[in-house]
Parts: sequence; structure tokens; C-alpha cells
Amino acid sequence: MNLDAALKTFLAESRDLLMEMESSLLACERGRIDDDAINGIFRAAHTIKGSSGLFGLEAIVKFTHGVEGTLDAVRNGARELTPELIALLVECRDHMQALIDDVARGGEANAPTLSVAGAVLTARLHGETPPQRVEQTSPPITATADDIGDNFTCTDCWHISVRFGADVLRNGMDPLSFIRYLTTFGTLCGVQSIEDRLPMPDEFDPEACYLGFEIRLKSDADKARIEAAFEFVRDDCKLTILPPRARIAEFVDLLQSTPDSQARLGELLVSIGTLTAPELARALDTQRQLAEHQTPTPLGEILVQQRAVQPAVIEAAVARQKTAPEYKHPEQQSIRVDAHKLEHLIDLIGELIITGAGTHLIAQRARLSELSESASRLSRLVEEVRDCALQLRMVQIGATFSRFQRVVRDVSRELGKDIRLDIAGSDTELDKTLVEQINDPLTHLVRNAVDHGIESADLRVERGKNAQGVVRLNAYHDSGSVVIEVSDDGGGLDRSRILAKAQQRGLTTADAQLSDREVFAFIFEPGFSTADTVTNLSGRGVGMDVVRKNVTALRGAIEVDSVAKQGTTFRIRLPLTLAIVQGFLVGIGPSKFIFPLANVIEVIEGREATSHIDASVRDAKGRCVVELRGHTLPVVDLRRLYELDSQPIERPSIVVLDAGTLRFGVMVDTLLGQYQTVIKPLACLFGGLQGIAGSSILGNGEVALIFDVVALGKRASDPQTHSAALRELT
Repeated sequence: MNLDAALKTFLAESRDLLMEMESSLLACERGRIDDDAINGIFRAAHTIKGSSGLFGLEAIVKFTHGVEGTLDAVRNGARELTPELIALLVECRDHMQALIDDVARGGEANAPTLSVAGAVLTARLHGETPPQRVEQTSPPITATADDIGDNFTCTDCWHISVRFGADVLRNGMDPLSFIRYLTTFGTLCGVQSIEDRLPMPDEFDPEACYLGFEIRLKSDADKARIEAAFEFVRDDCKLTILPPRARIAEFVDLLQSTPDSQARLGELLVSIGTLTAPELARALDTQRQLAEHQTPTPLGEILVQQRAVQPAVIEAAVARQKTAPEYKHPEQQSIRVDAHKLEHLIDLIGELIITGAGTHLIAQRARLSELSESASRLSRLVEEVRDCALQLRMVQIGATFSRFQRVVRDVSRELGKDIRLDIAGSDTELDKTLVEQINDPLTHLVRNAVDHGIESADLRVERGKNAQGVVRLNAYHDSGSVVIEVSDDGGGLDRSRILAKAQQRGLTTADAQLSDREVFAFIFEPGFSTADTVTNLSGRGVGMDVVRKNVTALRGAIEVDSVAKQGTTFRIRLPLTLAIVQGFLVGIGPSKFIFPLANVIEVIEGREATSHIDASVRDAKGRCVVELRGHTLPVVDLRRLYELDSQPIERPSIVVLDAGTLRFGVMVDTLLGQYQTVIKPLACLFGGLQGIAGSSILGNGEVALIFDVVALGKRASDPQTHSAALRELT
């Protein structure tokens, strides 16, 4: 472990803690105030402060110390958690995020603008909080621990004895940073460094740590809090913490724990004021007397002799101790792995799948039973490895959903509306890459629901609704895909207004017979907006087209359902992962193509498909359509669409596809069945190829193109696409 790796971990964990802090604060703002929420907020601030001290980020430590003090007062009942204080703490949380982001950019969180903003927030916190904590009067350590004033004397100081392990420096930890952090608890009254473990020059390891410290700390902190300051090195140091006015016997134990340097340690305890010379003499004398006893007296026997407990209690405790299992530290439940390592693993597994499929094909051709059986076992193992690897990339969408509590809160306040966010399906899992890339489209949809969807409180009451509007986020699995819904109980979409705007822009004609879904799809056109006024949030016609573009880039589809005066639902359908696709393999002449299985509705084979094609006509848009169970279905001939060099067959089949806002059919020669394939991106040379999302290598080495069904659907709805095919059919 190096310092850079430790800093990355600190940044990642700090961001997670800030998200938890925000969620708890927003829950308190909604009225769900309890001890768990307050303690969670306090722990987040405390942990960030402690971790920042380890990296010498004094600006974060200083600001977070004030936030922690306020939260401590709330925990102790000295201050009420009012709505005003919650709002102020949310601002403090945002400032902590800004400080962390500055560190991530290579700064030290001490930029002038950040310092001014932090000072203002700190002043607001202190202006409402009575002084309750011991102020820090000692300067931060900038050189060595020996520079701290050794002449301070105080009878109510903690004594801290720490010996760092040899691997502390190798693990990226700075021993002095722990001393710096202790200054946030109170005043350092004395510090002495210990170098008694230095080896001979020829045995010296420049990467090993031989340091130790004896420290006197004046603070109102408790032992658990002081001990927590060393939590990052707790397993790699020897730590002893003695309370103020500790008994001589406790210092005797401290001396006994360092038999090779008792005299030196005793001198240090006297020099920093922890013990007086007579007290040290008594401690050493007691130690010598104890050393003379060959057989130490058991603690239980001493307690019985002093009549502190009854013999029966000691016997029961000893019996229980003998039967109690040995304590073991809990195993770490999770680890952080760089995303690029997972990507590389998925790529290797993809190659393994292709190679395994080729091996299986060779085994079938060779007609060797043992080889075929071995290839089948290999295929099953590869599938299990593939599933496990994909599962590593699966994360719950709940963390993403929780972020929108803040979005709804801020936007509704800006608009003067009372809106809450309801979340369901937060345990639904999907690919981490999808979670990261779907955040922007969801943000726009949520803001749009708050701005356009939810009416004013007066209008809601007039319509017989609750004055408080509701935006809902929901996620669930459906037919091998993940569906994310963004809905509201607002006024719904105005169909007539959208249709009039579409006619005005030439997107449709006045005599066109369009379904509600087709009309609502116009809102995804670039620059389309029905808003009367332009606000900071919306009204420019920019956004919904980007939402659809981003969703389709993820091989997904988006659709809209809306009921006037009742609400609107945006439904996004995404694949579970971007790495591997469940596909339907088809052939057109010698060429192979793959449709994502989630987009395949049904297949019409052979003679039945031919009868439909023979009866095909043009609709009002000039598209080649067939009649299918009372509905018209646009059909496109892929051979002519992509000018494939092969002769058409007499009885083609039709694959019916769903492109979100459109269902259409494509004519193919052969149906080769379901196929699980690894997606390979197209080279830059073919980046502009319309309707193609990627490629895959089949087991026999052939390349199959994977269709982008949404883009293909656009071409299917274009009358020019059908002109050549229609001439052939008629």
C-alpha cells in the first residue's frame, strides 16, 4: 500500500460517508429524527475528520471539527435539531464535499474561496452554539514532536503511550499525522519521541518505522474517542492510554511492558510531567517487588482477598472463560477493486467464451465423444465463470435513487412547491457502468417532473389532490431487462398541445391518425418544448432528446404513459449488462446478424410470413406495412436496406421487434435461434454505420453484426427506406 492508494481510498470512502450523511439529514428534514440518524451523521463527520488528519488536511479537520461539535451538542441534548439547523448542516455537508473534491483535484482544501465559505459556515454554527468544548490552544505540529512544549504541567491530562509497528511507513501512514489529529481533541501538554528501537547501522531498514511517542493530552474526550484516533494503525501499533489521575499501578504496568527501556521511559514520564520523581521511584519499587514473586497471584484470587467479589462469581467466570470460543476478528466483507481491472476480466472472459464455442464446434465436427463431453464441461464452467464475473459488476440502484432526495428537495424549494420523493425497488441490481451512465438522464427526468409535472399546491387542492406532490422512482427486472420508472402524480401531458406543436414544426400532418404513445414521443424531438416561459430549470427544448440519445446509447429504450390531470410515467428499459447480450441470431445469405433478445417480440416463419408479405401495402406515411392481428406493422428488407450481395429466398421469415415507441418487422432468410454473445465495439471507421450497435465473433470465427433496434426502427419508419423493397414486393 502506498500513499496515493491510501488517498484514493480516503476520497472514495469520504464520498460514501457524505452520501450517507446527506440521506440522514434529508430524512431528519422530513421528520424522521431519531438517535440512529443523528449518530450516523455524527459518525460520518467524525470519520472524515479523523481520516483527513492522517493526511495532514488541516482545512478539512478544522472545518469538520466545528460540524462535529454541533452534532455532539445535538447528540447530548444540549441543542435542538431544528429545520433551520438541518438546512445549515446540509450546507456544511456540501462544503465538506467541495473540500474533498478539491483534494481529489490535487489541492489541499485550503483555496481562498473555500476558506472564506468555510469561515462563514463555521461562524453561523458557532453563533447558534454555546461554547461547550475545550478550545485548541496548541499550534499544529509542523516539524517534529520534540518541538511541542515540554514544560507544561497539568494534573488532569491523559497519558498516551504508542509504539508504531515496523510496517506503518510502508502502509503509507505518517506517525506525526496522528499527533496532529490529537490536537483537535484539546491541548498537547507534552510530547516525547522514542527511538529506543533503532537497530545497528548495518541492520537499519530505511523503509521501517522505529518511532514511538509518550504524550500528555488535556482533553474532555473519552478513552474510546482517543483510541479511535489510531484506528488506521490499531493492528500495527502498541497503544496504551491512561486516564487523568491514573493510579501508580497502571504506570507500573506500563513500565513492565517495556522491560528493555524502563529507565529511559521513566525519565520521559517525569520530563513531560506525567509523573513526579517520587512517584516514579514508587512505581519502580513496586515493579521490583512484583518481579520477585515467582508465581503471580491470579486476578480472581486478589479480588476475592479484597472482598470485591464472591468466590462463586470467580468460579463461574473461569468456567465460562474455558468454554467460550476464542475471539476472532470478523472477516472483511468487501474490497474495493479498480473498475479497469473488472473491465479487463470481462474482456478475458469474453475471449474465453468465444474460444470455448470454437472448441465445442471442432469437437462436434470431429465426432469424438470424449472430446465433445470435455468441451461441454468446459462450456458449463465458462458460463459459471462468466456469471460470477458479471455479478461482480452488479450493484444495487438504491444508492443512485437516494441521491435524488436532494435533487427533489432543492428544486422544489426553488419553485416553491411541496414535493416528496418515494423510492421503490432500490435493491434491484444492474451493471455498474449502466448505473453511472443513467444518472444524467434520470436527473433530467426527475427535475422535469418537479418543474413541469407537479402542479402548484393551489391547483392541486382545486383538483381534489393532496397539496403535497409525489415523484416516484421505481426499478424492477422484467424479461431479462431492468426497467426504471420515473413517475409523478401531476397534471399529465397535454396531448392536444403536443400534437399542435408537432404539426406546427412539420413533424406530422393534420390528418395523421396517431396513438397517444406516438404523440407523446414527439417530446423527445430536438428543440421540442411546449413551455410558455423559459426558467433556470427548463423551457428551452433541450434535454429530452439528450435523454433518449443517452438511453439508446446504452442499448435501451424509453417510452411515456400519461393521463391528463393524473400524472406521467417515463419508463426506461435497459439490458442487465453492457458486456454480454442475450441475442437472437439470424442469417441473410451468408451474413449473420444478432438482435438483442429483449427487443424480439415474436417470429413469423416461412409460409405464414410469405402470405403477409404478399398482402403488404403502403400506409399513409409511405411505409411498407403488413396486417398482423388487426394492426399494421412496418416491415423492412434488411438485404436491400444494407445492399447485401445475396439472392433473396422464396419464403423469408419476419422477426417482429419492439423499438420502444415503434413495433416493426424485418425480413430475414434463416432463424438460427437464441445466442449469448460478447459485444465487441466497432472500429472508428464504421462508427457512423446506422442501425449497428457492435459486433461479435461466433464460435466458428465468423463475425456477426449486432443491431441497434431503436436506430433500425427509425429507418423502418422512413418511407424512403421502403421504396426499393416495396417495388420488389409489388
